[in-house]
This record gives sequence, structure tokens and C-alpha cells, in this order.
Amino acid sequence: MSAALEMAANRPSLTDDPVARAHALAPLLRDEGARIEALGRLSPAVVNALHDSGLYRTLLPRRLNGFGAGLETAGKVLEIIAAADASTAWCLGQSIGCSMAAAYVAPAVAREIWGDDPRGVLCWGFQLEGRARVVPGGYRVTGKWGFGSGGHHATWMGAHCHVELPDGSLLTDSVGAPIERTMLVRQDTLNWSATWDVVGLRGTGSDSYALTDVFVPDAYTVRRDIDAERRIDEPFFRFTTTSAYSCGFAFVSMGIARGMLDELKSLAASKKPSNTARMLRDNPVMHHLVAENEAKLRSARAFVLETIREGEDCIRRTGGLTTDNRVLMRLATTTAIRRAKEVAEFAYHEAGATAIFASNAFERKMRDIHASAQQVQGRTGHIEVCGQYFLGFDPVARHI
Repeated sequence: MSAALEMAANRPSLTDDPVARAHALAPLLRDEGARIEALGRLSPAVVNALHDSGLYRTLLPRRLNGFGAGLETAGKVLEIIAAADASTAWCLGQSIGCSMAAAYVAPAVAREIWGDDPRGVLCWGFQLEGRARVVPGGYRVTGKWGFGSGGHHATWMGAHCHVELPDGSLLTDSVGAPIERTMLVRQDTLNWSATWDVVGLRGTGSDSYALTDVFVPDAYTVRRDIDAERRIDEPFFRFTTTSAYSCGFAFVSMGIARGMLDELKSLAASKKPSNTARMLRDNPVMHHLVAENEAKLRSARAFVLETIREGEDCIRRTGGLTTDNRVLMRLATTTAIRRAKEVAEFAYHEAGATAIFASNAFERKMRDIHASAQQVQGRTGHIEVCGQYFLGFDPVARHI
């Protein structure tokens, strides 16, 4: 089959619902969870299913054969996927978040990366060190980046760099801070190193990658969150990168917690704890605790959804987010990650000794929720920044 015919066959229908597609994918993810963890990356069956379902294209605009879904829909997709397998959700969240770069490159480049390739995926990691030296027509790039979640399955990778001018100085903005540009390079340009030896989210393959003196044309670079460089004005692309990622990873954490809470409810129907005469589900204390944790998780979820909807409404009215929007999104998402961890810990504890065996879902999900909560989006210091804002101080911009 030609690439064009394959793309047409796999292209998401504009009437299709990515949330429904996520639900349809969940049984496969539950079956593949142990294999994903053993491989240390997503299994071929899961990668193929993500492409066939179109979920890698959840946030891409329709002109690039995407669903053109908004941030709320993307969050719901990640929540469903995470309840089935956290590593898959983490990789998917990283890759669809990177779709934001489609708004900052020329249409021809966007078509090359996503539109003309039915399996086109962009990912990037966290900057350990990266320098892009200005040369005629572009940059010479050298550096190393870590936490490349899902990158082994990507066709393109991003490399966040400070820009080095010909005289050796760094390019800075109006307040003297170094300017960061993201270099977009093909997968075969990279040198990967196996560094992902962790407790949870083991299946994300979040290894490190390096570039050494690689030329990147200027057209294949982006500076995110800069109005002057944005070429697509759909509402999602006017959310800040920080807001978009914080929402995505909050939904991953909430999805893990949802999966654990639902596992506990299923277990309660069949487990009679040692030295007791009744099923776990018949215990009045369990009745109270399950309801309490349902309220905790659903309240956190509602807060995140509220801030997304308010943010999108503000974007449609004014063209962008206000500081108030950004602070509330930061507060909602950080709080959601913390509440999700608490709910997961409750479910694990109440499952008793059953939870410690690798043969059931509790053990892996417990490790995954703790790894998820350690990521920068769950940092406790974010709460302090929000409190400063509520008390009349100016928040530190990079935190929100």
C-alpha cells in the first residue's frame, strides 16, 4: 500500500471520538502492561494500536490529519489510557503535547513531520545540556537530553537548546535570560543511551539522547509560546506549553488512581480478609472510605476541567490566557497529582497483602503513581507560587 493510501485508511474520521477510541484500546493495554514493563518501552502491538486508533494525532489540527481535539478531550483520553497502563499514557501525553510545535513551523515542515507521514510522531526530552551555534542557514547543534519518554517510537525528536551567537555569547531576551529554541531532528540523527533504570513508569523508555555537531536548518526550529512565531490560531495552540503539559500529566496521575480505585472495588466483591467473617465490600468502614476517595478524586478532576474550560473561554474572548488562568491551572493540576497519589495509596493499602504481588495490577500501578508524582508538574513548590499570587505577589512566570 502506498503511503498516501495508508494515511487515508488510518486518518481519523472527523466524526470519530478519540475518547471512544481510548476506551476501545484499554483492554489491549491491560493485556500488554507486563510486557511493556519487561521491554522497558511500549510493545510493538501497542505502538501499532496507537497509530491505528489515531490517538497520537489527538491534538493535531485537521489539516494535518488530526482529530483537532481540545485540551479537555486530550486529558480524558490520557485518563482512560492511564487507568489501563500508565507507561502508555505517559508516552502518549508527551507526544501529543509535542504536537504544539506544529503551530510554530512553516506549513510545509508541519506536513513533512506529521501530515505526509501516517506514523509521524514528535517527542522531546528534558534539557541536560544543549547548545545551538548560529551558522548560515541554521544551527550546529551539540548536546545531551534526558527523559526522552516515548522517543524510541518517534520519527522526529526535539532538542531544547540555548542559542550561541558567532562571537560565543548566548542570545538573550529583553530581561537578559538565555533564549531557548527547540531543534527538530530525525530519529536517525540521534545517539541513544540506556539510562532509564527506575522504580515506576518503567515502560516509557525515557532514555537519554545526544547530538554532536549536527546541522539543523532554521525552518526546523521553534521557540514555543511566542505569539510572533505562532502560525495556527486554534484555541489549543494558545494555551502555554506549561499549562498544556501540566494538564496532561495531571490526567495521567488521575487515571492511574482511577484504575487502582476501580481495582479495589472489584477486589472488595470477592475478598474476605483474614480473620474476618465478611467480604471486604460489606465493611461499613470501607463504605465510608471508598465514598470519601471517590469524592477526593472526582473533585480534583472537576477542578482541572473547570480551569481548562475557563482558559479556553478566555482564549476565545481575548486571544490568550490571563495570569489568573495560568495560576488556577497550575494550582488545579498540581493539586490533582497530589490527590491522585493519596487515592492510589488508599486503594493499595486497603487491598491488603493482595496488593504486594506482581501478579495483580496494584503493585505496578503503585510504583507508577509515585513516579508520576515525582515529575516536575507535581512539585510542591508550585502551591507556594499560587499562594503568593492569591496574596498579591507577582508569581514566578516559569512555574505557571
